[in-house]
This record gives sequence, structure tokens and C-alpha cells, in this order.
Amino acid sequence: MKVFGIAGHSGMGKTTLLERLIPELTARGLVVSLIKHSHKNVDIDRPGKDSFRLRESGCKEVLLLGNHRWALMHELRGAEEPPLHQLLDRMQHCDLVLVEGFKDGDFPKLEVWRRDVGKPPLWPDWPGIVAIAGDAPAASVATPVFSLSDIAPIAELVLQRATPR
Repeated sequence: MKVFGIAGHSGMGKTTLLERLIPELTARGLVVSLIKHSHKNVDIDRPGKDSFRLRESGCKEVLLLGNHRWALMHELRGAEEPPLHQLLDRMQHCDLVLVEGFKDGDFPKLEVWRRDVGKPPLWPDWPGIVAIAGDAPAASVATPVFSLSDIAPIAELVLQRATPR
């Protein structure tokens, strides 16, 4: 399993890029998984459903299995968020794990940055950023810059720079 990150402020287009990048990588024969870190309170369950009620009753984990997918929900219940390496331990075998978020993690990342969003770039201050997709944050950028539509070259970068777990 190798790891590569997609980083950037909210609204920069990370998910849109991933929606185009993942099919390119899977077309090359890779099994790709994703870990997405959000600073929001996420909930994939709905009030009133049995799994929601049982999770709310105090279960630490609830695994929900349906006809097409399963999901494991783990309640932190005030505990700190687990580090990335613990989440990677829970992933099933795959060739590549793309990580959206964990900006300060020590693994290679592509920053998605668009000037018109009005937020400063993460590069060069955040660790691991090896390239930028979008606008160049300065005239003399010391890291490769790709257009957001350059999916094949971005996929090549990911394959070359992803690090073994």
C-alpha cells in the first residue's frame, strides 16, 4: 500500500480533482482507496434508523451491512481523533490510499490552490507538498504546477511520488 495526499483549503476543488483522478488511476489497474478527514461533525447514519439508535445507546462501533456496501462507524466519545497511521491500519489491501486532509501529515501531497478562492496557499509552509494543481501562487514557484485539467500528468506524479506505508 502506498499513500499520497491531496491538500488545500475548503472550496479549492480537491473533491472535484479526486473525482477525475480516481478513474484515471483505476483505469491503470490500481486498487484505490480514500481517507477523507473533515473538520466538521460527519454522520453517515440517520436518526430513527436502528443502527443510529443502537450507536446512540452507547456502542463504540456499529458495522452496518447492506446489499451493496458496508460501513463501520466508530464513536470517539470525547477521545482524540486517531492519527493517520491508525486509520491506515484499518484499510483493506489496496495499491494506493489517497488522503484528503491531514494537511500537516508527513507524506507527499498535491496542493489544490486557486487564486480566486481568496485563501493563501499552503505551500511552502506545510510539509510534504510536492506539486500544485491550479494557479501558481507566485511567479517563481520551486515546485511543479499542473492545470486542474492535467489529469494524466497528475496521475503520473501520484504514482511516482506516493510513498510505501
